[in-house]
This record gives sequence, C-alpha cells and structure tokens, in this order.
Amino acid sequence: MDIIETIKEQIANNTVLLYMKGSPNAPQCGFSARATQVLMACGEKFAYVDILQNPEIRANLPKYANWPTFPQLWVGGELVGGSDILAEMFEKGELQQLIKAATGKADA
Repeated sequence: MDIIETIKEQIANNTVLLYMKGSPNAPQCGFSARATQVLMACGEKFAYVDILQNPEIRANLPKYANWPTFPQLWVGGELVGGSDILAEMFEKGELQQLIKAATGKADA
C-alpha cells in the first residue's frame, strides 16, 4: 500500500486523529503539546500518529492535506487545522461541539 493510501485509511478509520510530533504523553514540540492539551480537555478519546516515527507520513501528509505544518487534527475525515486553530476553537466551545458531534456524543 502506498503512503497516501495509508494516510487515507488512518483518517477514515479514526474519527478523531491527531498527526503530531511525539505522543500525547510525551509531545516533541510545543505546538503538539498544546494541541494534545486542548484535545484532552475535550474529554473524548483520540488517535494519534507520531510523524517523527513515520518519516514517509511526515513528508507526504502536507501535500495530501494541503496544509504545511504539524500538528494536524482530523475529525470525521476532515482537516480541522493546527494548534492555533484548535486553541481558538476550544476557547469558543466549537472544538468540543465538533468532537462530540463526530463521536456521536452530542447532546440530543
């Protein structure tokens, strides 16, 4: 399977997916740390891919996503953005709503 197919499969198989440097417990850059803090504060589980351990994904995801930087949050198959966008959305309550809707836990 080529790397773009792998990326597409990861995005399709994980409702909330963060491409980041390091892991949520040991982020390897400030932006990834901020993104994981905001995501954890939303209270839902999320998957992650450490791009430092996956150089092919690191090289090809920016082209696929048309987004040059990391971290990248994908929710429900759509690119949400990086840490600045996530923090801004979280402060407005939008990120929590988006994630709850995607995971099927939105208030009815």
